[in-house]
Amino acid sequence: MKLVVGLGNPGDRYADTRHNIGFQVVGMLAERAGISLKKSGHQGVYGVGRIAGEEVTLLLPQTYMNLSGASVGSACKSLGIEPGDLIVVHDDIDLPFGRLKIRPGGGHGGHNGIRHIKEVLATGDFTRVKVGVGRPHASDDVSDHVLSRFSATERKSLEGCLFGVAEAVEKIIESGVPEAMNAFNNKDLTE
Repeated sequence: MKLVVGLGNPGDRYADTRHNIGFQVVGMLAERAGISLKKSGHQGVYGVGRIAGEEVTLLLPQTYMNLSGASVGSACKSLGIEPGDLIVVHDDIDLPFGRLKIRPGGGHGGHNGIRHIKEVLATGDFTRVKVGVGRPHASDDVSDHVLSRFSATERKSLEGCLFGVAEAVEKIIESGVPEAMNAFNNKDLTE
């Protein structure tokens, strides 16, 4: 089984913000696979189904971003998920909007959700799917930027971007991380 986690913050206030793009991608995955995200558990909302012939659990932690590890740790322990079978989808300000980077393992890159997951699991050996949300202007606060909504221009290509990231996650599940990296890393999903 694979565990695919979309990071974000619960509640309408954060629903369409840059920080919640992980939630949006996992929502798109659920829709494409016909998986209902209606179960409550692991301090989150989740659903179980199949993607590319593989059994998957899709999880949206409801702990707020900075405590994502509590939800992910609970799900990993309960489901017997090894770090190699964990895929975490999250926003990344170091990538331009619409760019994607798949990375097996590594540091947290300043992302508090990833930092907490690493602390709870005591390892960074899980796959990250980083979705570019653009860097704030030099004078802008990073928190304000990631908690802001996408611009009108960005919203026009957001659906296509989410679709492309969902395809990348499906490719990881179907063919493995190296093949997915070759197919999707640094690809502009806004085109």
